[in-house]
Amino acid sequence: MPSTPAGNHSSNAKKVLFNDSNEIIFSNDASNSAATTNYGGAAELKITKFHSQPMPTGSTSHQVVANGKFPSHPEGPLRNPAINGLKDKRFDTFKTWSGKLERQISNLRGKNREDTHDSNPQENIEVETLPVDRYFDALQGPELDTLRPSEEIILPEDKQWPFLLRYPISSFGICLGVSSQAIMWKALATSTSTKFLHISPDVNLALWCISVALVVIVSSIYFLKVIFYFEAVRREYYHPIRINFFFAPWIALLFLALGVPPSISEKLHAALWYILMFPIFCLELKIYGQWMSGGKRRLSKVANPSNHLSVVGNFVGALLGASMGLKEGPIFFFAIGLAHYMVLFVTLYQRLPTNETLPKELHPVFFLFVAAPSVASMAWANIQGSFDYGSRIAYFIAMFLYFSLAVRINFFRGFRFSLAWWAYTFPMTGAAIATIRYSNVVTNVVTKCLTVILCVTATLTVTALLVTTIIHAFVLRNLFPNDIAIAISQGKPKTTRRWFHRRSGSSDTTIKHIEHYLKFADSEEKDIEASNESAGKV
Repeated sequence: MPSTPAGNHSSNAKKVLFNDSNEIIFSNDASNSAATTNYGGAAELKITKFHSQPMPTGSTSHQVVANGKFPSHPEGPLRNPAINGLKDKRFDTFKTWSGKLERQISNLRGKNREDTHDSNPQENIEVETLPVDRYFDALQGPELDTLRPSEEIILPEDKQWPFLLRYPISSFGICLGVSSQAIMWKALATSTSTKFLHISPDVNLALWCISVALVVIVSSIYFLKVIFYFEAVRREYYHPIRINFFFAPWIALLFLALGVPPSISEKLHAALWYILMFPIFCLELKIYGQWMSGGKRRLSKVANPSNHLSVVGNFVGALLGASMGLKEGPIFFFAIGLAHYMVLFVTLYQRLPTNETLPKELHPVFFLFVAAPSVASMAWANIQGSFDYGSRIAYFIAMFLYFSLAVRINFFRGFRFSLAWWAYTFPMTGAAIATIRYSNVVTNVVTKCLTVILCVTATLTVTALLVTTIIHAFVLRNLFPNDIAIAISQGKPKTTRRWFHRRSGSSDTTIKHIEHYLKFADSEEKDIEASNESAGKV
C-alpha cells in the first residue's frame, strides 16, 4: 500500500513488522511487549489508529530491527513502474546505435546497466538484413504493406511508434507535387500561347520558394531517420516496392532546377546535372538489373504503378540536361527510360495473374501512367529542338491515358485519405505543362482552352491535397500510421496449435494467444477451401 503523508503519522501510531514466517519481530505496541523486549514500547492508546506503511525489504528490515525506527526515505532512487513502463526498449533494435550509446553514458555516470538488459531477451534482438523472400512471405497486398495473418512483427502493435519510425520515404511525393507546380506557373508566365492570361512571374517565385522550403523540411526529417533509425531506412530500401520511392528525392531536386525563376538564375551550371543524375543512375543499375536477372524481384513479380518513378527520373533528367545545352547525356537517359517504359507499360497494362488488384486506397497511383509519356514528350522536344512528331506521339499517349482515367469518377471515390493521393499531382501537372508546350506549336482555341482547364485542375488538386495533408498531419494526427512493412520478423513464426482450457478470471496474455490461434485457424481454413476448389476444377 502507498505510504500516507508524513503529517498524518503520529508518534503514538502502532508499527508492526513481520518476518517471512508471519511472526511478529517488532512492534511498538505495549500489548506486544513480549516480542519487543529490546525495543521499548509506547503507551497504549485508547483509540487505535491504523496507518499504512511501506513494506521494508532487504537491508531496510535489518535497520528497523536494530534501531526500532522506520527509515524516513527508502534506499536508492524512487522507481515508478508507470514511468518505467514508458521506456519501451523494443524500439532499440531499430536505432542506429541499438542503445549502446545510452549504456556507455550510463556507465560513465557510474550506473551499471548490464543486468537490466538480461531481464527481457526480446530487447536484445539483433536485427539482420532481411532477404527479399521474407517480404513476400510476411506481407501481402500490391504494395506489400499488410501483414499476413500467420505473421508477427517485432515492434509493439498496441501503441504508437516514434514519429521517425512512422515517417515513410513516400513523403517525398508531396515535394514532387508542389515543385511541379512551380514549373507549370513558370511555363504559363513565359510561354507565348498563354500571354492572354497575364500571369506574373512572382507566382513562380513564390511557389519555388515554398517548394524549396518543403524539400528542405521533408529531407531534414528523413535525414534524422537515417541518423537515428538507420535499420528502418535499410528495410525500406530492401523492400521490393518502397525502393522505387528512393528516386523521389532526386526527382524533386530536378524539378527545383527546372522551375528556378528567371530572376534568380537564367542558366544553371552543367555540373549540377551530373551531380543529380549520378544517384539516379546508381539506383537504376540495381533495379533494372533485378528486373532482368529474375528471381523474387523480377518485374512480373514486383510490377506496380510506383515503378514509373524510376522511368520518370530518366525523362526528367533528359529534360533538364537538354535545357542546359547538353546532348549525349540527355539522349543516354532518354533511351534508357524509353526502353524500360515500354516493358513496364506492357507488364502493368496486361496485369499478369501473379499481380494482385490494387485496392481502392491505391487507385490514385494509376495516374503515374500519365507522368512518363508527358515528361518524355517535353524531353524529346528539348533534345530535338522542336515539338516534332516524336514528341506529339508521346503527348497524345499521355492525353489518352489522362482522359481514360478522368472519366472513371467512381474509380477514385469511396476511400480515405493517405499519402498515395499525392500520386494525382505531378502527373496531372506534367500533362498540363506538356499541353502548354503543345499549344505553342498548335495555337488555337481548343489548345488554349485545354491548357487552362488542365492547369486549373492541377492547381486545385495540389491545393486541396496540401490543405488536407496539413489537417491530417497537425489536427487529426493520423497521417503517419505505424509502418508495419518495416517491422516484420527475421524468420517465420512456428505455427503451433494451443488448446485453451477454462480458467477462472481473464488474462491479457491468454486473450492474445486465442486471437493469434484464430488467425492461424482462419488462414488454414482459407487454404483448405482454396485447395478443395482447385482439386474440384481438376
